[in-house]
Amino acid sequence: MSSDPVDNPQAIAIEQLERFGLSAYAARTFVALASLGTGTARDVSQVSEVPRTRVYDAIDELHDRGLVDVLQSSPKQFWATSAETASRTFEHELQHRTDLLRTALSELEPIERRVEQHGVWTVEGQPAVTERVLDFFASADDEIVYMTVEELLTEDLIEGLGEAAERGVSIKLAGVSTEVQKRIQDEIPGARMFESLWVWSDTSAGRVMMIDGQKTLASALVNGADASPSDPRSETAIWGEGDTNSLVVVLRAIFTWRLDTALSE
Repeated sequence: MSSDPVDNPQAIAIEQLERFGLSAYAARTFVALASLGTGTARDVSQVSEVPRTRVYDAIDELHDRGLVDVLQSSPKQFWATSAETASRTFEHELQHRTDLLRTALSELEPIERRVEQHGVWTVEGQPAVTERVLDFFASADDEIVYMTVEELLTEDLIEGLGEAAERGVSIKLAGVSTEVQKRIQDEIPGARMFESLWVWSDTSAGRVMMIDGQKTLASALVNGADASPSDPRSETAIWGEGDTNSLVVVLRAIFTWRLDTALSE
């Protein structure tokens, strides 16, 4: 099925309404009313392939969620809320569910997260790696050292670096082009650029980072320059946390050496 609503708006609308929790009949009924404006159960049944006897159940479901109003006439008339109102309704529901999930998961977390993570952890897929990086940015208190290929330095990551800088976190960045460096320095005036350890374009390296000298992450593009963000294996990362974690110890030594060298130059 095409994801472009212009190709088949009815099918796309029905699919998305079902994803938001409506039954198949309720989704078809709402879409039918949206195209009719107002209508009776007979009208809805004729354009929606919903049996007339089931239209009333679908209307009850939609009415309970504030998506349909009912005119008490004979026969009853039904009116669907506007696209804007329906969208806001589902946005609010989604936000409410997200808030509940966040609260519930927070209650399940340990009172104190372990500072020392033994071993090296793996993250698969570019979206998942980016989310982990953003999470690390948000946890920074003193320093973020970040080396990356230009195409992986997306707007949300620049925004995350900017938010960290506003908290007083020192930002040190390498691996991107001169043009991107200028843009970052315009948006994050305090950010400091330094030369990377190698020519990243000649390797499959993705990003390497260190947070507060205690948390590190390194990734590689699985398919090099041909990696697609939509491919779940487009990027693979490993990360570690803790003062004696093996990955942290190695990358901290490399970053410390490189930054000291940059200072002396």
